[in-house]
Amino acid sequence: MSIRVVVADDQELVRAGFSMILDAQQDIEVVAEAGDGAQAVAAVREHRPDLLLLDIRMPVMDGIEAARVVCADGDCRVLMLTTFDLDDYVYDALRAGASGFLLKDVRRDDLVHAVRVVAAGESLLAPSVTTRLIADFTSRAAAPRPAEPPSERLSVLTARERETMRMIAGGLSNAEIAREMVVSEHTVKTHVSNVLTKLGLRDRVQAVIAAYETGLIVPGGLR
Repeated sequence: MSIRVVVADDQELVRAGFSMILDAQQDIEVVAEAGDGAQAVAAVREHRPDLLLLDIRMPVMDGIEAARVVCADGDCRVLMLTTFDLDDYVYDALRAGASGFLLKDVRRDDLVHAVRVVAAGESLLAPSVTTRLIADFTSRAAAPRPAEPPSERLSVLTARERETMRMIAGGLSNAEIAREMVVSEHTVKTHVSNVLTKLGLRDRVQAVIAAYETGLIVPGGLR
């Protein structure tokens, strides 16, 4: 079954280029294109794709708000496009529900790989990259919100699940977590799945964000 994709970018040549690359793949089908955030939301609602490739800066409705609406609406996953690797909007995009981001000068093979990875239910960023990114944005936020006491939101997690979440936020892979906890990778996958399900999170990126927002981990070290 093909991965159904909507491509949204206000630059026609960029949008057409991405669509051409993706449509050339046997397992990917571009079902619609959009030139602004509002069109992107409408296209997702009409075509029900598996993934929305969305520019982070869009006219009419910006990419952040479009991502928030699309992620709240259903199961379509969002992969953001940005010009700079430390775009000030990246953190907001991830909090809105996006599963990762790509630079607009991404190589052809990396674009295709990213679409497949995110459509399969994984986050795009490697755990260590995710940790550095979230730590950077949370540490230099102009007016950070008070951290929610971990005991409140995270009370639904077992001790093992909470420790797993701490290690995810610390940048560890499943294999590394398994070694630290002296358990099998299968057991770690179960813990990760339980963390995501119990907290209503989409993927590991969202788990990292939740770990920072609840105060389970803070920039510069673990709490």
